[in-house]
Amino acid sequence: MLDYNQPIDRARPEPPQQRSQAGFNALELANLLWRRKIAIAAAALLGATLAVTVGKSLTPRYTATAQLYVDPRELQLVDRELTPRAQDVSGMSMVVESQARLITSNSVLLKVIQQAGLDKDSEFGGGDGKSLMSSLLGLIGLQPRAPSAAETKEVQLGALDALNRHITVRKTEKSFIVDIEVWSTDPAKAAMLANTLTNAYLTESRNSQASAARRATNDLSGRLKELRERLRSAETTLATYKAQNNFVGTQDALISDQQLSASNQRLSAARAATMDAQARLDQIEASRRTAADAGANSEALQSPTIANLRAQYADARKRYAEQAGELGPRHPALRQTEKQVEDLKRTINEEIDRFAQSAKNDLTRARDFEASLNRALEAQKRQSVQLSQAAVRLRELEREADASRDVYQSFLKRSRETEEQETLNTSAARVIGEATVPQRRSFPPAMSLFAMIGFIFGALAASSWFAAAELLLVGAPAPASARRERKPVPERTRTPEVLPAPAAPQPPQVSRPQEVAQALPELAAPSLQPEMVEKPLIEKPLIARLQEADVIHTLGAILATGGGVDLTRLGWPTLRPGFPLTRLLNAWRDMRTAVARRAGDKTMPVIALVGADETSGRSVIALNFALAAARDGARVLMIDADHLAHALSNRVSRPGKSEPSRLGWLSIGSKAAREIKTVNGISVLPAGESDAGKAADAIRKAIAQARSAGGYDLVILDGPAMPLSAGGRKLLDDTDALVAVLPTSLDINDSLEEILTALGRAERKLVGVVLDELTPALQTRQRGRQYA
Repeated sequence: MLDYNQPIDRARPEPPQQRSQAGFNALELANLLWRRKIAIAAAALLGATLAVTVGKSLTPRYTATAQLYVDPRELQLVDRELTPRAQDVSGMSMVVESQARLITSNSVLLKVIQQAGLDKDSEFGGGDGKSLMSSLLGLIGLQPRAPSAAETKEVQLGALDALNRHITVRKTEKSFIVDIEVWSTDPAKAAMLANTLTNAYLTESRNSQASAARRATNDLSGRLKELRERLRSAETTLATYKAQNNFVGTQDALISDQQLSASNQRLSAARAATMDAQARLDQIEASRRTAADAGANSEALQSPTIANLRAQYADARKRYAEQAGELGPRHPALRQTEKQVEDLKRTINEEIDRFAQSAKNDLTRARDFEASLNRALEAQKRQSVQLSQAAVRLRELEREADASRDVYQSFLKRSRETEEQETLNTSAARVIGEATVPQRRSFPPAMSLFAMIGFIFGALAASSWFAAAELLLVGAPAPASARRERKPVPERTRTPEVLPAPAAPQPPQVSRPQEVAQALPELAAPSLQPEMVEKPLIEKPLIARLQEADVIHTLGAILATGGGVDLTRLGWPTLRPGFPLTRLLNAWRDMRTAVARRAGDKTMPVIALVGADETSGRSVIALNFALAAARDGARVLMIDADHLAHALSNRVSRPGKSEPSRLGWLSIGSKAAREIKTVNGISVLPAGESDAGKAADAIRKAIAQARSAGGYDLVILDGPAMPLSAGGRKLLDDTDALVAVLPTSLDINDSLEEILTALGRAERKLVGVVLDELTPALQTRQRGRQYA
């Protein structure tokens, strides 16, 4: 695969006119260097000596390395931490990188400076406090002036900058290991500084955690007093409101609700008792009104008095019956017994009357009791309604008190937790490798390497000097002959734009000045830059019309073949097979002929198709233009130059449809934008994922690679998109011709005017216009497609 960072692997040898016109060949150069071998060897030895001298003069450096294991998954000592831990891999990597940056923070380095006394070390910009002036003052008995705070601060800042330059922190890829490298002129000092730095970092990490917990505790404690007062106020307001509105009761229910329930039950019982008394009275009255025995009721039967009277009444009747059979009707004994029977019967009736009166009294008492209970219940109902209305405010006060209580308890608990976390160290960072005193210096390298480099550079410098001197002596008269041969060139550039056919190759006996004269017209040929063209003449563009009769529609998802990428199976309308003599194909042949005529002797002309619309019509035209050229036997390279829409790239590079060829050698910035071989004889280079400038530069490099390596007859660019960017204009400057795509669904004159305005002077390269009549049909056909 050919990449932009690799040399071009030419597929065929370069033509003779592209070879270097050096003053002498490689054999002459070898002979020259052999003649000057003594001088070159002396220069090489001199270079080696100078390199060794320079290496000896350099101050040696010794690098000590300490290793830290920074685990973002801190120790789980409590249920709730102050800061959440990273869970995904990217979050953990960011935590480790942040800790690596913390190692070289000013707070950590200042601690290292204080602990190691670097503000008094001359290597780090400090002094030892025994300068010449202080020594002279000490000889005469005077004490030197103590440095001020500003001077001390300045010395510390200087030591801080110097220490920053001596430290390198590297994070090992895909791990939590951090390497801390510190160099110094003293190996023991380098190891001491590396270990001091790791200890200072661990201390700073623990202090930062304790400081964060302390700040959180102070903030929470500051809020506790206010929350406590708010809770007390809410509870006091709630208790006062309960007392004012008689909200007294147990935890489950209020007393008023309990009384209402009890009164309701008592009223129900009173009503039942009233109904029972009424039924008993009705039964007694009914038994008294009937001719039957008045004592035949449950109360009379259950009464022992009536039972005794009834027994006496039965005995009296028995005696009366016995005496009536023995004595006469006027016998005093019979009359006495009869009177006794009557008295007992009257006594029984009176007793039954007392039962009836008792039942009436019970009924009256039950009704009175029921009425009193009913009045009390109504009063309790009215009170309950009032309490229900007042309970709305009560519940609001209870919610406020509960919320204040929850917040206060949460803050109180969290304050106690953070207070305990001040003394806990949850960091999992630890030293896994202490720095040891380095045995070898890290800079400069070995003197043998210096000698080798100096030897090579000395030899190269001497060889270059002798070769340049010989080249100047041999090639001095060349410019004069070249100037003499270039005189007729301006006349040839004023010929009409139609260039003659390339001349037959010259025989090998042609002299060198003649070869230069033949190559000069190509060098003096007009550039593709519009501002360099002197002739104002513009050829009339050819017009082609793409109609429904010229194309056939296919479904790429259904009719796709498995033998490779087929550009006729992308779901776009493509040219009908078997019709080589249509007007469209003839017009496109004429356009390619005009492009070849303008390109002159270039082996691979470049055509760019541009359009002002935002539909995929331009890409469809470009695809069919390439298919028409491939049908005529041309080897076509098609490049997607639209870095915004990527219409062609999205079709060709869809997942599951096609993949870039492993044998492809062209690419635009990445492996995803690699050359794709198709079964249609066309190679497709998808668009790269970059901005307009980088994409245009990548396409220009790809065209240069293809032109140098050969293998293609024509390059077709799908784009660039309008409006043109700076990169798009540079890309159009490298093209040989332009073809404008005008959809007939829009105003053709306005579209062409818009394209010409955007092109500017590059409109001179316009060789043809394609009227796209497919875009309206493609836009309105949404469902029910039937393809051939």
